[in-house]
Amino acid sequence: MPRRTKGPRLWLQPARKDRDGKIIEQAVWVIRDGSTKRSTGCGARETERAARRLRDYLNGKPTERVSDRDPAAVAIAHVVAIYTEDVVSKHARPKETAARLSRILDFFGGETLAYLNKKTCGQYVKQRSSILAARRELEDLRSAVRHHWEEGLCTALTPVVLPERGEPRQRWLTRQEAAHFLRTARRMRQLQFGKETDRATAYHVAQFFLVGIYTGTRAGAICGAALDQPTIGRSWVDLENGIFYRQAIGRRKQKGKRQTPVRLPPRLLAHLRRWKRKGISVRSVVEWNGEPVKRINKAFRSVRRAAGLGNEVVPHTLRHTCATWLAQRGVPTWEAAGYLGMTEETFIAVYGHHHPDHQKNAVNALGSPRQLPDRYNATKREQRGSNVVSLVGKH
Repeated sequence: MPRRTKGPRLWLQPARKDRDGKIIEQAVWVIRDGSTKRSTGCGARETERAARRLRDYLNGKPTERVSDRDPAAVAIAHVVAIYTEDVVSKHARPKETAARLSRILDFFGGETLAYLNKKTCGQYVKQRSSILAARRELEDLRSAVRHHWEEGLCTALTPVVLPERGEPRQRWLTRQEAAHFLRTARRMRQLQFGKETDRATAYHVAQFFLVGIYTGTRAGAICGAALDQPTIGRSWVDLENGIFYRQAIGRRKQKGKRQTPVRLPPRLLAHLRRWKRKGISVRSVVEWNGEPVKRINKAFRSVRRAAGLGNEVVPHTLRHTCATWLAQRGVPTWEAAGYLGMTEETFIAVYGHHHPDHQKNAVNALGSPRQLPDRYNATKREQRGSNVVSLVGKH
């Protein structure tokens, strides 16, 4: 029986060396599709660019569509290709989706839909370094399989079994930790020959930190935000009116993520106006060397390490911190939820225990002297009244 092709996928072609071990050709990402091998021209570190090349390759390749096929006859690579053509381009972040699907193809690319079950999905999770990442990638695969079935191209909907959701992150920063992190980011300097120079290397992290902890906005909306200039495809900050429009202009709203506008606190607004005035940030809220910062993760980790904080502190921790501080300050739950862009039910479920009114009536009831219910007391009064009447009637 001939071996099935793995379908279109990215493969990192190793660097070539001569007999002396000297590199004569750098490692490069290539697209492998059966016997076809096409170079993307992207180096080992250019994973996003390589994923874009793969997406372009899949979009430009005609995909055969045959209705009502048996799952055992449908290649997973074929399903992913159709999903990429029809849906991925409409996503808010198509590059990231393409990169996740590429990892799916690296594992499942040579199989058919009949191969998918709880055991094989579990094997995929085990070979990934992060359960959270594996779950997100399997969610993309599940969407692709459902889309294929809804298009009438398969006779049955094949289940994709996801790992259980992990416990939600509970880590938040105290005010002392937040001040220490911010101070560390502002003081970090470039090292040359083991000595510090005057060049700041993490001021953009300090900018990101202030916006995140003051507004509770997700990292993607902060890094993509334009400053004082509405821009298609980007969120933006209105410095005149003090409003952060977190939903990118012209982009579809992401399911489950409410990017509502938020008023900027006076202190943060003063920082933003000063950055604009001094040229620290010209066109974007967070800039590095005059260019917008697309991803903050690597620089954030460097500051976290220098500040001596644990690995559980991530950019999203700033959103948890903002929500926790709002709850601790006694802000009404509906107002705090609106400020953060989440439902009131979610805010109460995740952060409600920090609110000073949390279980207040229950605590007061147990802490006060024992009091009988009003209904019991009313019944006793009625009984005493009837006894008096009966005694008066006897005389």
